[in-house]
Amino acid sequence: MNKIFAFTDKIIDKLIKNEKLNALFKKIVSREMFDYLFFGVLTTVVNLGSFALCEKLIGADLSLVSNVIAWIAAVLFAFVTNKFFVFHSKSMDSKTLSKEFISFTGARLFSLGVEEAGLFIAQFVFHADNKIYNLLSLEISGTMVTKIILSVIVVIMNYVFSKLFIFKSKK
Repeated sequence: MNKIFAFTDKIIDKLIKNEKLNALFKKIVSREMFDYLFFGVLTTVVNLGSFALCEKLIGADLSLVSNVIAWIAAVLFAFVTNKFFVFHSKSMDSKTLSKEFISFTGARLFSLGVEEAGLFIAQFVFHADNKIYNLLSLEISGTMVTKIILSVIVVIMNYVFSKLFIFKSKK
C-alpha cells in the first residue's frame, strides 16, 4: 500500500507544480484519508444495515428511533476502527481512552442531531416515508434515500471532528 501512495505522490508532483496546491492534494490522497474512507464506508454499512433492520422490526413510522439504535451500533464500530486503524491512537490508559471516547461520542451526538433533524424534516414535512424509489431494481424508501444523503454529510463532519479535536497526533 505504501508503494501506491509513493506512486501517487510522484504523480501529484509531476502534475501540480504549485507548492500549496501540491501539499493540499497530497494531504487529500493520504493513507489516513484512504483508511478513513474505507472504515467510513464500513461504518455507513453498519449504520444503514442497522437502520434498515430496525425499520423492518419496529416499523417505518419510528424511523427516528431506528436511527438512534443504528447510530449506537455505528458509533461503537467507528470508535474502535478510527482509534486503532485510522488515527493510530494506541494509548489504552483509562484517562486517554475515556477522554477520546467522550469526545468521539460528543462529536457524534452533534452529527446525530443533524441527522435526526434531517430525517424529521424529510418524514414530517416532506413525507419521505410515503415515497418509494426504484433504483437498479431495488425499492428504496424516501426515508432511506434521505438517510443515505445525510450519511455523506455526517461522514465529512465526523472526519473533521476526529482529525482536529479527538485523535490529535502528538507532535
